[in-house]
Amino acid sequence: MTQVVVGENENIESALRRFKRQVSKAGIFPDIKRQRHFETPLEKRKRKAIARRRKKHFRY
Repeated sequence: MTQVVVGENENIESALRRFKRQVSKAGIFPDIKRQRHFETPLEKRKRKAIARRRKKHFRY
């Protein structure tokens, strides 16, 4: 769970910016999007194959 503690002299905009940065680093949005709708086994295999290709490409 991502949480941000707002300091005494910190404005809400900077706290929101920190929260958004932490959420994007944690990879929460892709997970939410993936769980929003049912994913068929074929779609799951395609997604994982694309991720493998992407990971293999950036390994070097």
